[in-house]
Amino acid sequence: MGVKQAIKNLDAFPRAEEHLLQKTQSGALVSIVGLVIMATLFIHELRYYLTTNIVHEMAVDLKRGETLPIHINMSFPSLPCDVLSVDAIDLSGKHEVDLDTNIWKLRLNRDGYIIGTEYLSDLVEKEHTAHKHGHDDQDQKVHLQGFDKEAEDMIKRVKQALANGEGCRVYGVLDVQRVAGNFHISVHGLSIFVAQMIFEGSSHVNVSHIIHDLSFGPKYPGIHNPLDGTTRILRGTSGTFKYYIKIVPTEYNYLSKEVLPTNQFSVTEYFSPMNEFDRTWPAVYFLYDLSPITVTIKEERRNFLHFITRLCAVLGGTFALTGMLDRWMYRLLEAFIKPKRSLLR
Repeated sequence: MGVKQAIKNLDAFPRAEEHLLQKTQSGALVSIVGLVIMATLFIHELRYYLTTNIVHEMAVDLKRGETLPIHINMSFPSLPCDVLSVDAIDLSGKHEVDLDTNIWKLRLNRDGYIIGTEYLSDLVEKEHTAHKHGHDDQDQKVHLQGFDKEAEDMIKRVKQALANGEGCRVYGVLDVQRVAGNFHISVHGLSIFVAQMIFEGSSHVNVSHIIHDLSFGPKYPGIHNPLDGTTRILRGTSGTFKYYIKIVPTEYNYLSKEVLPTNQFSVTEYFSPMNEFDRTWPAVYFLYDLSPITVTIKEERRNFLHFITRLCAVLGGTFALTGMLDRWMYRLLEAFIKPKRSLLR
């Protein structure tokens, strides 16, 4: 008898209590509430399991000898395409752009609609030390003798474009060396004398701009490029914009095992106003540096056994809680109903 009683004591499923065998309105209410809660929690856990898990890892960047793609899409509503130039300078001191660089310039009218295009594919390498924006002595001697016919035609064309309110949209890809450097969009491609004849002073060069898109590689799910949609409009003044960019090399690993090499970045903005005595010309600079740390972002499926464990805990816990609630409600009702029955008798 002692052994049989010990075995009975191990029974995890004893007979239900008396109140659990009776169907009551309070029990039905608790059952409906419990089913709604369990269904809601089940759907929540299922969605959580089906959602891709994103894992971030960091390591030292070991890449060497690669190029850095810079995707540009900007509008300059107050500068015609004829005066805009795109230049890149790396840490070695050379002013260069790879020959496979593809840059388009779209002429915009006063309302922002495209009225013409220009494709730039023959950007020439120049030494940075010789990049004086027209300030060298030889250039002065040539232009002191007068402008040639081509320069005069360009000056007339640009002045007419300025009078018509023309702007320019610059977009394309710059492939630069994977070292610190900068690229800038400005009127630096003009001779100092031509620029002076067009604008009558650097303080009249309006470098207002809209950055539609600026990125350093292809986009991946969840990426945020902080300069996208940036609008800087100058009214009654001019100056130089400088964006200091910290690039973080990034790899995105999809569930399909496909690896997407790209970059994300942070930025700090600085504006330097111009005055009529400045010898420099306004520009929009993007000065970038690369982080020595690379970030790896991985898509992963959640563990199925972990999902089952969470599901059992949620459903079992809800069932136990509703059982306790039903027991308390039954006893509370019994406490009120029994005295009334005694009085009726």
